[in-house]
Amino acid sequence: MSAKLVEVDGLKKHFHAGRGLLGLGRSTIRAVDGVSFSIARGEVVGLVGESGSGKSTVGRALLRLIEPTAGSVRFDGTDITRLGRASLRRLRRRMQIVFQDPYASLDPRRRVEDLIGDVLDIHGLAKGAARRARVVELLEQVGLPPEHIDRFPHQFSGGQRQRIGIARALAVAPDFIVADEPVSALDVSVQAQIVNLLVELRRRLGLTMLFISHDLAVVEHLSDRVIVMYLGRIMEMAPAARIYAAPRHPYTQALLSAAPVPDPDAPRRRILLSGDLPSPANPPPGCVFSTRCPHATERCRREAPTLEETAPGQFVACLRDRELNPQPGA
Repeated sequence: MSAKLVEVDGLKKHFHAGRGLLGLGRSTIRAVDGVSFSIARGEVVGLVGESGSGKSTVGRALLRLIEPTAGSVRFDGTDITRLGRASLRRLRRRMQIVFQDPYASLDPRRRVEDLIGDVLDIHGLAKGAARRARVVELLEQVGLPPEHIDRFPHQFSGGQRQRIGIARALAVAPDFIVADEPVSALDVSVQAQIVNLLVELRRRLGLTMLFISHDLAVVEHLSDRVIVMYLGRIMEMAPAARIYAAPRHPYTQALLSAAPVPDPDAPRRRILLSGDLPSPANPPPGCVFSTRCPHATERCRREAPTLEETAPGQFVACLRDRELNPQPGA
């Protein structure tokens, strides 16, 4: 068995939009435009970026909830992009997702027993009393009392609904979970509770996870490594401790400067980015971040950088990285 459970190589997902201005042609939205990374067994990787960066599209493409345009996704050595429907369904028992919005992802007409139990039915894992007992076990695993088994979604708070969503993902004892912005729809006071729950479940169950968020602060204590995306491409990838201690890419530095800190009086330099995220239907030439980067040069606007290892274990897509981040003694 490979130490790498998930291997992504050159993944692309392009969407074709309607006709453009005056009905001329069709535009192509490059939601994900050639990303490569891997996730080791038992590892949690944080995938971070602004809305529109393509991170949720990556998560869905990894599970083939949407079909990739190009590239490969290998799960435990098997390229899932080449699997037929029956083979993919068997493999899906090992791969699950926790959706962003707990209000939209739970059928309001079904009780908790069936919301979770349906997953057991699909994979033929339990019936009758054993099914109900397994649902109770899963509720307790995510911190909900057994008597909640007969309630409907509207009888729960947002945090409780997300716990139900997590229980549903755990029902088939998966090896890999994509957590797609699982706390962004929740109150700040509840977010930490859900993140702490995932930390505990990861420790207890040995889960491998891709944790997607737009907030670098949220993933800090959960992730072993962090990948920073911008406009469909990876800007930086490094162990979490290194990202937070010494971010190298200007975009990562800007995101971190905007993250809340425990001490509001602590000295900090806020990096304000000018302009909005460009349209993925019309990305800028050269480096996609060049239109907002405070350090961009004419070369940056002409030439697209590649993701290179510029420090041990730290990969950066920036033409000026070594100039902006000189090594001690260099």
